[in-house]
Amino acid sequence: MRFVTPVALALALALTGGAVSAPAFAAKKEEKKAGPKLNVSPDVIKALQTAQAAAEKQDFAGAKAALAEADSMAQSNDDKYQIGAIKLNTSIQSKDAAMQGEALTQMLDSGLTPPEQAGQFNAIAADQALQAKNYDLAIQRGEAALAAGYKTEQVQPTLAQAYFGKAGTTNTSAEPARGLTQKGLAALKAAADATKASGQQPPAQWYQIGVGRAEAAKLPEVTEWATMAYQAEPSGQNLRTLVRLFQRANPTISNRENLDVLRLLGASDGLVIAADYTEYAEMASKTGIYGEVKSVIDKGRAKGVLNASAGGDVYQPAVAKIAGDKGSLGSAEADAQKAANGKIAAATADAYLGYGDYAKAVTMFELAKQKGGVDADEVNTRLGIAKTLGGDTAGAKAAFQAVQAGSRKQVASLWLAYLGTKGA
Repeated sequence: MRFVTPVALALALALTGGAVSAPAFAAKKEEKKAGPKLNVSPDVIKALQTAQAAAEKQDFAGAKAALAEADSMAQSNDDKYQIGAIKLNTSIQSKDAAMQGEALTQMLDSGLTPPEQAGQFNAIAADQALQAKNYDLAIQRGEAALAAGYKTEQVQPTLAQAYFGKAGTTNTSAEPARGLTQKGLAALKAAADATKASGQQPPAQWYQIGVGRAEAAKLPEVTEWATMAYQAEPSGQNLRTLVRLFQRANPTISNRENLDVLRLLGASDGLVIAADYTEYAEMASKTGIYGEVKSVIDKGRAKGVLNASAGGDVYQPAVAKIAGDKGSLGSAEADAQKAANGKIAAATADAYLGYGDYAKAVTMFELAKQKGGVDADEVNTRLGIAKTLGGDTAGAKAAFQAVQAGSRKQVASLWLAYLGTKGA
């Protein structure tokens, strides 16, 4: 008989739900390679001839029966490899995934799989083991595929999912789940890097999975993954994750710093739930920015996130003070010009910023910087915010880049990440 070699298979992963799905790659047509020289038992040859003949007639039940007979008579690795090869071709013809996995396992375990096919076969076997939730086997086969030099961008997503599957979803901050999660994240990062190197863009979902897994396992890498998620998909929701992580890592920031980071959520459409709006309004109220208290509550109500009474404890007092506050700004500007330092100018700029008069806010913040005697990092942060909201992206970047130290610098970095998605 003519001993056939298994046809080339294109690896295509299609995982669902929270799975790490690989991006689509065009399958390359590969030349068939000559298989190893085998010394197959005569009885096995006869059974395989019967299996091939049945498969050619689309009699897959008959083919399976003949293959089972061949398995029962197999004595050597040569027998097992050739049975696996016929079984693999039969599985492809009959679209039998279970038989395909069995065939690949049989061929790989024989030790006779040609080197040029070992990587691909191990990769497919790894994915099939993953689908069967045999995570240890998926990891074993995936590592073998990588060792054989197979496509990193296609194998690493399988490895990541296998590690995550083995880690489970409960008590993931304790060992061994925590360590398995770290291995899964490393595999996912390798997959993303390799995908980029191949000229493709990793699915944004990968980074979201990374954030979720790192957060569940209480890993410090969560901020790195949140940053990558925002870079991959610069949405307000993803920026909100970064902001909340910053707040959690810096619980002692001042109300004024907190206001400036919440302003970023407002600018990026990252205010999502009622608590986002009321926290923002509360910080504006505590720092005396009455116009902003009103505008953020009005925005939340207009979007239907806040009801008519939500935030009323800060809204009503702020509204009552707005007319008098606005009326004092003209004289405050004049006083700022005559003052020995920039404190009045900075306070006046704060008010203009809260009322949405960004041009005057910029002028006053610049005056505060010129006169000095103020917190330069705060003034530069708020100058950057006023320029951002006023449409001067380049000027805003320069202002934020001038922020020098501490949590203020981290706030500025968050704004710069946002501006990085807006072009020059």
